[in-house]
Amino acid sequence: MPGGSLTSSRIFRDYKVVAKLAESDVITSFTLALADGADAPAYRPGQYLVFRLLVNGAAVLRNYSVSGDPADARVLRIAVKRESAPMAHVPAGLGSNHLHDHVRVGDILTAAGPMGDFVLCEASQRPVVLLSGGVGLTPMMCMLHRLVKSSQRRVFFIHACENGKVHAFANEVRALAGMREGVAVHFCYRSPDSVDLGFHSQGLLAREQLQALLPLDDYDFYLCGPGLFMQANWRMLRGLGVDQQRIHYEFFGPATVLEEQGAPAEVVAERVPVVPEASVSQAPTALPAIRKPEQMQVESNTAATGLQVSFMPSGTVVDWSDGCESLLELAELSGLNPDFNCRAGLCNTCMSTLVSGQIEYFEPPLDDPPPGRMLLCCSRPLGPVVIEIDA
Repeated sequence: MPGGSLTSSRIFRDYKVVAKLAESDVITSFTLALADGADAPAYRPGQYLVFRLLVNGAAVLRNYSVSGDPADARVLRIAVKRESAPMAHVPAGLGSNHLHDHVRVGDILTAAGPMGDFVLCEASQRPVVLLSGGVGLTPMMCMLHRLVKSSQRRVFFIHACENGKVHAFANEVRALAGMREGVAVHFCYRSPDSVDLGFHSQGLLAREQLQALLPLDDYDFYLCGPGLFMQANWRMLRGLGVDQQRIHYEFFGPATVLEEQGAPAEVVAERVPVVPEASVSQAPTALPAIRKPEQMQVESNTAATGLQVSFMPSGTVVDWSDGCESLLELAELSGLNPDFNCRAGLCNTCMSTLVSGQIEYFEPPLDDPPPGRMLLCCSRPLGPVVIEIDA
């Protein structure tokens, strides 16, 4: 099967960096070949790799979409946006800055994959709209290569970003669009510079403009970009009557977040750091019984007769519900907001401290947590547990 089996995709392999290229002022691409000389693993357009990077003596896991031509069996290409510190007390992105500043051609990177369910449906014959913001265009590049070279489907490639300085792969997109008929491109710059010439619209791409760009038809939409971009465009497409089954997206968190009020119903340019790849998990409908923080001391002294989960430092005590997929979902249903990323045991973002009790993994972590630590997204309690969620 394209993309490899789940077991093989969870094996870390060594890749040699064979090319490094600045695609814009903030996005750099890395072309990788397996260090043992074997062909690169097959993958489906839209999938990603999980990299294990050693940064300042600590191992970190980061996900980056494959952005090249999936027909090229020799190499894989990723594109990484340098994530600057958004504010004084928040550090810059560890993984992205490490790759930009310290990784050179000839270096070895370790990665597992390919993985991910945000993939191009190649069985469909409907026309395709690839709608991206910022570095969210990276999985779209892979999809565009496949659509142009291996199908005759109509394609509309719509990309929003700040200006030409941060716009990556513009020439590659134009070249692909020129390879055959039926491929249309639209670039929207929120704040173009005086020297920018290669864009088609300025400001925000509103509902009326999107309607003008797309002839009346039944499309498959693929959506990837920053959080506000995702929320605004999901709402806009749903407002235009697009069936949610036709909107494929890459987003962290439950799909209901995309329906929340507050974002303008228009296509916004890049405003917040894009999240890479995600696995969307629906929350159970039944809310478990939640005990108030002041009850914790009383209940901690009672006999362990049920599966009770205590979340610190909030002191929230919750009855485990069989309707919950994971401890992460239980925490979210309890009104807590733990950090998370992949929701599949791949990235370690949800790592927390297991203060007491035992848990089991229904999905083995890609990289085992240190002793005393555990992942919320792929675990369930085996009995009463106390978990301290990292701040």
